[in-house]
Parts: sequence; structure tokens; C-alpha cells
Amino acid sequence: MKVIIFGATGTIGHALVREAIKRKHEVTAAVRNPQRMTEQSEYLTVVQADILNPNSVTEAAAGHDAIISAYGPTFGAEEELLEATRSLLEGTGRSGVGRILVVGGAGSLKTENGERLMDTAEFPEEIKPLAAARAEAFELYRTADVDWTYCSPAGMIEPGKRTGHFRIGLDHLVVDELGHSRISVEDYAVALMDELVAGEFVNSRFTVGY
Repeated sequence: MKVIIFGATGTIGHALVREAIKRKHEVTAAVRNPQRMTEQSEYLTVVQADILNPNSVTEAAAGHDAIISAYGPTFGAEEELLEATRSLLEGTGRSGVGRILVVGGAGSLKTENGERLMDTAEFPEEIKPLAAARAEAFELYRTADVDWTYCSPAGMIEPGKRTGHFRIGLDHLVVDELGHSRISVEDYAVALMDELVAGEFVNSRFTVGY
């Protein structure tokens, strides 16, 4: 498939690029600063684009089978996530690309008692603004005129190993037998790339964890 990835130089975005290359997809990394993309491959094209500019999104995305957004705002600029979401949706609508896959957040996932993770007492106060912005962005995708898939990670996501073994959930947090919710960045990338091809969660949200 031919896929364009916005936010490709971030931790998750870079993992997605590597996983897509591994599967021999035609990958376009859409980044503000092309010099930050250190990955090299015959399957990779790097273009300069601004996800906050709908015209830039349209120009960069045209001709691709799908868009992946791994965009994440800097700390303290969480409101940019909503701006980026609106820009991405507007630009996509004009580009002719019919599907968006989104690297989402875990905060709006439900816990065992039905409470959102971001509303629990244990949820870190400092990341609540980002969780709230991601929850609002999720609602924007739910009403979008394009086919979308929103992939929420586990409660904890960090670099680790690519095992290819994990469990899939929908709107509830995936936890292990000890109640922990975690996934490696590498296995998250595997799950999202699996979905790119399988299309099992079109116009819905899914989550992944061990």
C-alpha cells in the first residue's frame, strides 16, 4: 500500500515508518523538518509538510491509499492537537484519500468499572490536558466524512521489543492478570500496520495491550 505518515519523526511515528518499510509498503514521511528523518530505505520518501495547514495536507497526501497521523503536540501546547485534527480532516477531504488511521490516546478508554482512565484518581495530573485534547479529537474523527480508525494504546506505551504478540480491545483498557496496561511502541506499530491492511476497525476505535 501507499501510505503517508504525519508526525513521522516522533517516537511512535518513527516506529510506524520502520514497520511499514519492513512490510514493503510505499511510505511517505510528512514532516516539518526533513533533516530530522534519519531512516533511509528504497521504500521511503520524505516530504516537508505542515499538518496545521490544510493545503499542505492536501498536497502531501494526494495519491496515497491511506493517511496515518502520529502527530502529538508539545507539552503545554495541547490545543494544537485539535487544530491539527481539523486541518487534517479538511485537507484529507480535498486530497481524495479515503481513510485516516490515528495514533490516539488511552485517557478516554474505560476502566473495569466503566470510568474513563483520565478520570481515575491514579491518572497523572500533568498529562490530563493532553488526554482531554485527545478525547475531543476522538469526537471530531467520529463525525468525520472520511473512513477513520482511532487506535488507543495501552495505559503505558514505551520503547521496547517487537514481539508481535498482544491483545486487542475496543473501548475498554486492555490489562494483564496483574491489572497493568502496557504495550511497547514497536508492538503498537505492528497492530496499527495490521489494521492498515485488514481494515477490521473502519469507523471505530480499537486498543492494544499485553
